[in-house]
Amino acid sequence: MKQTTTEKELVRYSLNEEQEKREILRRYRALLRTLRPKFKKGDKEIVRQAFYMAAEAHKTMRRKSGEPYIFHPIAVAMICVEEIGLGVRSTICALLHDTVEDTDITIEDITREFGNEIARIVDGLTKISTVVDASTTQQTENFKKILLTLTDDPRVILIKLADRLHNMRTLDWMKQEKQLKIASETVWVYAPLAHRMGLYNIKTELEDLSMKYLEKDKYKEIARKLAETRRERTRFINEFIKPIKDKLVSAGFKFEIYGRPKSIHSIWNKMKKKGVVFEEVYDLFAIRVILDSEPEKEKEECWKVYSIVTDAYAPAPERLRDWLSNPKSNGYEALHTTVMGPKGKWVEVQIRTKRMNEIAEKGLAAHWKYKEGTSTEDRFDKWFGQIREMISSQGTDSIDFLEDFKTSFLAEEIYAYTPKGDVKMLPKGSTALDFAFSIHSAVGQKCIGAKVNHKLVPISHILRSGDQVEIITSNKQKPSEDWLSLVVTAKAKNRIKDALKEEKRTIGEDGKYTLKRKLENMGVPVSTYNVDELVSFYGLSSHLDLYYGIAIKKIDLKELKTFSVNGDKLEPPKLEVKTEKPVYNPDSAKTLSKKDSELIIFGETSDKIMYTLANCCHPIPGDDVFGFVSVGKGLIIHRTNCPNAAQLMANQGHRIVKTKWAKNKEISFLTGIEIIGVDDVGVINKITNVISGELKINISALSIESKEGLFNGRLKIFVHDKEELDTLVEHLKLLDGIQGVERFDTDDLV
Repeated sequence: MKQTTTEKELVRYSLNEEQEKREILRRYRALLRTLRPKFKKGDKEIVRQAFYMAAEAHKTMRRKSGEPYIFHPIAVAMICVEEIGLGVRSTICALLHDTVEDTDITIEDITREFGNEIARIVDGLTKISTVVDASTTQQTENFKKILLTLTDDPRVILIKLADRLHNMRTLDWMKQEKQLKIASETVWVYAPLAHRMGLYNIKTELEDLSMKYLEKDKYKEIARKLAETRRERTRFINEFIKPIKDKLVSAGFKFEIYGRPKSIHSIWNKMKKKGVVFEEVYDLFAIRVILDSEPEKEKEECWKVYSIVTDAYAPAPERLRDWLSNPKSNGYEALHTTVMGPKGKWVEVQIRTKRMNEIAEKGLAAHWKYKEGTSTEDRFDKWFGQIREMISSQGTDSIDFLEDFKTSFLAEEIYAYTPKGDVKMLPKGSTALDFAFSIHSAVGQKCIGAKVNHKLVPISHILRSGDQVEIITSNKQKPSEDWLSLVVTAKAKNRIKDALKEEKRTIGEDGKYTLKRKLENMGVPVSTYNVDELVSFYGLSSHLDLYYGIAIKKIDLKELKTFSVNGDKLEPPKLEVKTEKPVYNPDSAKTLSKKDSELIIFGETSDKIMYTLANCCHPIPGDDVFGFVSVGKGLIIHRTNCPNAAQLMANQGHRIVKTKWAKNKEISFLTGIEIIGVDDVGVINKITNVISGELKINISALSIESKEGLFNGRLKIFVHDKEELDTLVEHLKLLDGIQGVERFDTDDLV
């Protein structure tokens, strides 16, 4: 695990000018040494040219830590070479990646000095400075731009991941609200993208670093417990490895075998998923066997090692994962099995060759290295093709773009087959209707059902890997609004929206004709100005919505009588303005003063802003919180570790407002705790005595379920702040028979 500043104070940067020059040179030379094996004639000179251009362009700039800005491009270039396995061209692009965005250098300058290829990649890495369309966000547009270049040259996304990784490693220096936005965007989009590119080490580090800011307490707790159990784990791993090692040596294999701790983020996910504490997570580490095999013997030798492992320890048959026969779409190949080790502990064993390991560590870059010389279209090529199709299709200008991209392209995948045996790669959770649209838009629009493995199923049927699917169509079928909830792929969603819009447009023609007659009777034309006035008056979003509403009799145009006519223009009636408590809206976020942006809940500024506490996470004073500006509902306060926080901050960071609590012991907040323990006589009495008797906390509701000697209790309670809640949790954990006490926050609290 990389060293972080979680447990230590931030040390302020303090080099003088001379020391700084030496340090920049030292880092640049270290980059050259790492790159040396990849150099061809003239490469060193062009890298030097890029370094000098970047150093000169950034010479007056500093990072938040006080360091010279040039440290960052050098570090990004080093990650590209050392951790991703990229070469000279990518190094040049990494050194120059911020020059166009942050300095006076232009894309034309880069084209002139380094050619079109490097200029195109740097352009792909340059953020868009303005967004015109109100239905999207800068984050969405920047990400879309990266993806457009990705489909032509995937090095763009690899350099972007290196850039994001270095920013996450140095995030301690940023303000908390910036940390939350960047960490959320990272765990929401960039970590899954690294996983999809096969960069497992980078993916796990991005997840861990995001958790460090989004789940501070849990991160520190798991890191501390991992450190405390390291010696015991090492002893167990050595004991486990010994019999396997002996057998591999006697069988004549060339190999490496070692134990590797699981990431903090994956341990936390297991704790949440299985509802267990750290001590009950059995697979805190994995054993890895890496073989030095000839290409033609790889699969055979991996299975032989599997046989040796399962001879030494009893396997759990349902835990075998065979990615040799059918590699993952990101190129990952390996055998995984879980076996019963010493002291009754389950242990995961991963078996792969050196080539497979390089692809697992370096992902896409290594995958290409081994693909060179073959012209066959692989799964990466198909994936890029699908992304290209999504971006070029209509309907991707919405704020849902990131969500659609994540669901369609970053989820785990399944493989389903047509009756002829053609394979279709789809995200997990895809339905028969998704499959139909993956064949062709026309097939999807006429789909009425399917046969999955020769059995008739509805269009909503969720597919599993290996299913053979035959689509049943009818010329009478057409898409409906509820189809949007039956699909997960971006292609299917966009095609359904297009079909619905087309049908709406056809029906809307009648509404347009009706409106034209009404306006002609008033002596005004159907001009853009007049239609805009009506769209605004009825609170609609487009001309089409107005025409469609008129056509289906949802809008009867009676209100036209209240309009006046001025020449050829309609003038809406004057509305009475009522004085109300101001509602916080997105536009005001841009002009907030510093004082307002640091909103204090229940403090002196609270009367200026309408706010509500989010029902998804029920924040209480003392929780780390942020404000989300919603349209119409004012400011909604969420906890930073709310289930929806990452999505909100990743998709709509411009709506996030810094928020903090003021002390107010007079107001109580509803929250919930879940207690698990041994079902013993009087246990409920003990719990209520602690809550109501000792700590004088009001209980709003209590539900207990008892099963096979264990009980699960859920309590809704009123507390003043997090400190009071933490005290209660600690007191309850000390009771005999109580195995776990956790806070829960769901909509059923309301």
